[in-house]
Amino acid sequence: MLNIFEFLLLGLASFRLTRLIVRDYIMEWLRRPFIEVRIEKNEDGIEEEWIEPKGFIGEGLGCQWCVGVWSSLIMVFFYIMVPYGEWLVFILALAALQSIIYSWSNLLE
Repeated sequence: MLNIFEFLLLGLASFRLTRLIVRDYIMEWLRRPFIEVRIEKNEDGIEEEWIEPKGFIGEGLGCQWCVGVWSSLIMVFFYIMVPYGEWLVFILALAALQSIIYSWSNLLE
């Protein structure tokens, strides 16, 4: 059974992995085959970008709740089963904590 520290560590790591997959630019190569980007002009003549998912995988990759479940499973698997997998969990958890602190600091400005 996991203690509270391990649970929080896995939660932060899962959050960061989910954010990487669903939103971050660095993983756009993974999402690109499963989305269609359309650029349309609105009533004011300003171009707007519309992202439409293609099929089941496209819908899933755009859903933080869906990816979050898989990210959690991956993090638990790495933490328990993969030798030195806890290092990946630890690094992603630190990145998540940094991301949260950075977001809070932007709110204070």
